[in-house]
Amino acid sequence: MDDITQISQLKYRYLRALDTKEWEEFEACFLPEATGDYNGLTFDDRSALVSYMRENLGEGLITMHQAHHPEITVDGDTATGRWYLHDKVFVEAFRFMLEGAAFYDDRYTRTPDGWRLSHTGYRRTFEATYNMDDLPGFKLTGPGVHTHK
Repeated sequence: MDDITQISQLKYRYLRALDTKEWEEFEACFLPEATGDYNGLTFDDRSALVSYMRENLGEGLITMHQAHHPEITVDGDTATGRWYLHDKVFVEAFRFMLEGAAFYDDRYTRTPDGWRLSHTGYRRTFEATYNMDDLPGFKLTGPGVHTHK
């Protein structure tokens, strides 16, 4: 597999693990010294970043993160990547919904175990919030719920 494919798979794994709340797999996407900057919400290392996500995106929150249109440049054992993000967050208990878009700017490092994130973060292009009660007919079904009759 070439480097760009491996880096793309790392990013997809990061997003899937975030949305499925597989925190050990999410943590494994990063170097221990990795940093993050999510539109001004900053983290100085992997431990702080993963702890924050685990505590704030836990039970009761449904998230969807999709990244596409990668622009990846590899330079030996380091690489940079820019991705277009589309995300949604649902918090049923507060009848809250967020939808947004951003551009991720990532840095990657090749390790003996494969590529890892050394920095991730994004800058928002927009963020829209909704009260679910203002959306007539809106119904939210969470993970593991059978939706077909």
